[in-house]
Amino acid sequence: MGYFDVPEINYTRYSNRQLAAVPLAVLAVALLVLTGSFLMTGTPVQLGMDFAGGSELTVQTTSSEEEIANAFDEEPESVQAVTAPETDNQYIVQFTSTDLSSLTEQAEQNLEQDGDADIVQLESTVSESFGAQTQQTALLGIAVAFLGMSVLAFLLFRTFVPSIAIVASAFSDLVIPLAFMSITGISLSLGTVAALLMLIGYSVDSDILLNNHILRRGGSFYESTNRAMETGVTMTVTSMAAMLVMGISAWLFGVELLASIGIILFVGLAADLMNTYMLNLSLLRWYKFEGIRS
Repeated sequence: MGYFDVPEINYTRYSNRQLAAVPLAVLAVALLVLTGSFLMTGTPVQLGMDFAGGSELTVQTTSSEEEIANAFDEEPESVQAVTAPETDNQYIVQFTSTDLSSLTEQAEQNLEQDGDADIVQLESTVSESFGAQTQQTALLGIAVAFLGMSVLAFLLFRTFVPSIAIVASAFSDLVIPLAFMSITGISLSLGTVAALLMLIGYSVDSDILLNNHILRRGGSFYESTNRAMETGVTMTVTSMAAMLVMGISAWLFGVELLASIGIILFVGLAADLMNTYMLNLSLLRWYKFEGIRS
C-alpha cells in the first residue's frame, strides 16, 4: 500500500486511443512551442550565461532596479535582488556582453553608493566560445543519459512495445518541461540541465515500475496496474510536493536557480504522471491484449 489511498481508475471506460490522445496532444503542442521558439530566436529554449556567454556583476547600491537597468549602455539580461538578510541592497546583474571593465566602470559612475561598501562586489564572465563548448557538453550528457536509459529499458524487457513505451514516455517528460521553460522564459543553464537529467531518472523509475508489475507479476492487468499506481503515484506526488515547496521557498528568498529547478521538476513530474498512466499504459494494454496475439 502507498502512503495514501490512490483512487482506482476504471480504465475499461477508455479505449487505448482515448488514453493516448491526451499525452500525445500535449507532446505535439510542446514540440510546436519549441519549434516556434527555434524559428524565432535560433534556440528552442533561451540560453543562460553558462551556454550563451556573458557577464555577471553583483552590485551593492541604493539605486532602484529600474535605475540599475538604466545605468548601463547595454540593457541587462536580468536584474535580480539578493534577499538574504546580510545582503541588503545587493543585486545580481547579468549581461550578454563580456566587457567587464566597461560594465564595472559604468556601475561605479552611474549607481548610488551604499554607505562605505564598494559598488561592485563580485564579477564574472563566460566567453561565448566557452559557453558554446559547455552547451555541447551538457547536451551530450543529456543524450548519453537518454540513450543509456533506452538501452536499459530494452535489456530489461527485451521486447519492442514495452521498451518503446518507456522511451516515448521519457522523451515526452523532457520535451514538456522544455516547452514550459520556453514559454516562461526560464533559461537553460547547467542547473536546469541537472533538473532535466533528474527527470530522466524519475521517468524511467515510474515506467519500469508499471511495466514490471504488468508484465512480470501475477494478477490481472488492472489489478497489476492498481498495485503499481499505489506505489508510483505516491512516490511521484510526494516528489512533486517537495519540489513545489523548494521552488516557492527559493523564489521567496531570491534564489533564482533553485526556484527554476523546483518548478521544472514539478512540471516534469506532473507530465510523468500523465505519460506513465495514460500513454505508457495504453501501449502496454495494446501489447498485452492485442499485440501478442498479432
